[in-house]
Amino acid sequence: MLPPAAAQPRVELELPLGAAPFDLEAAVCSHGLFMMAPNRWDPASRALLRPLRLATDRSASLLARVSRHPARPADALLVSVLGADALSPLDQDCILEQVRRMLRLSEEEGRAVAEFQAMHAAARESGFGRIFRSPTLFEDMVKCILLCNCQWTRTLAMATALCDLQLELKCSSGTGNFQLKTPPIREHKRKRSKNQNVRVKLETKFSELVSSEDPRLATAEDSRIATHTSNDLTLLETNGNLAGLPSVASEAGSACDSFEPSELSMSSSSTSFEDRIGDFPTPEELANLDEDFLAKRCNLGYRAKRIISLARCIVEGKVCTQNLEEMLKMSLPATEDAIPSTYERLDKELSTISGFGPFTRANVLMCMGFFHMIPADTETIRHLKKCHKRASTIKSVHMELHNIYGKYAPFQFLAYWFELWGFYDKQFGKISEMDPSKYGLFTASYLKKAASNR
Repeated sequence: MLPPAAAQPRVELELPLGAAPFDLEAAVCSHGLFMMAPNRWDPASRALLRPLRLATDRSASLLARVSRHPARPADALLVSVLGADALSPLDQDCILEQVRRMLRLSEEEGRAVAEFQAMHAAARESGFGRIFRSPTLFEDMVKCILLCNCQWTRTLAMATALCDLQLELKCSSGTGNFQLKTPPIREHKRKRSKNQNVRVKLETKFSELVSSEDPRLATAEDSRIATHTSNDLTLLETNGNLAGLPSVASEAGSACDSFEPSELSMSSSSTSFEDRIGDFPTPEELANLDEDFLAKRCNLGYRAKRIISLARCIVEGKVCTQNLEEMLKMSLPATEDAIPSTYERLDKELSTISGFGPFTRANVLMCMGFFHMIPADTETIRHLKKCHKRASTIKSVHMELHNIYGKYAPFQFLAYWFELWGFYDKQFGKISEMDPSKYGLFTASYLKKAASNR
């Protein structure tokens, strides 16, 4: 067991904030990605904790704590790296660059925030404009896969399971030794009853039918909205008003699609967060795993194949996340005329990756910094009905979104998300003050219960 955080060796780094106004709480607690492991927001100390990788050894990571600088809160962040007596300049730069990416602290992103807030007074007053993301594009890409076709509780559980697996792989000194402890798939099949084998065959067949995103969605998509079923945060059960959208609670190739909120608690264990947190796995850590093993170990269903395929493409050099982000850096300044060309080039590159349909790509590109596209799902339709009295359908949601948020181009998503996130704040209480064990309560049933209690 590690000693208490205060007694651990640590390296403290300063991260200057620049001239643009910055609110750490608003920047972190701005999207469901901050709730997904291995991220941990501490509402008491207003600090973000998570492992971050080292440049000198990509297989190693150290727990970092990001907080306001106690002496210069308006000018800098304090990044405390726990468990290290010293860090090389290369590792220090690597840690700070990961924090910059998560919080969108580049000069370009600062200008985009200022431009959006200039046209949206309420967002400016609340400090909204930065959408939290992961320290790497690969982690964003995998988490966008986890957002598809399941309840929010399961998305949280899958992310946690991947981090738990990474810790187990690390402790076992390599994937080879770890997999030897895993019973071969053939042994599992021999133990199944006849009825279970029939069920597996049916599930496999169904998984094959839906393993790629519904092609009908691509035809329903216009140049500004990508449509799919997912769980931005709250997913509503299918009802008559959402006819035309498949059930958001369905899952191909999985016998279980939800978890009790208690299963998702990150604070109920008697051990400390520092003792048991694994980092998000790298492509190298996932590429050599067996798909069936990963699907069962992390309850990923059909997503395991997509995630391992992505990891292998990166390891083999078929997909280069650095090149994708370099394409973004070479783009022209954010204007409505310039964005589509760069966006379309990146969208085309992402479309060549197995399993990356329109909705997943739109979410990945949002993480990369494109905000003119609104990834629309059943929660979007619920929001338009609740807050704008628009009875939208899969066919009409595109036009409705354009009519409501088009005036904020090229930041339509930011305007939409400001409304939606504000709605969650009102229904569930201030999100940044919630205990992490309560994140699993962001479900349709709890949303209805919260509304009825007000």
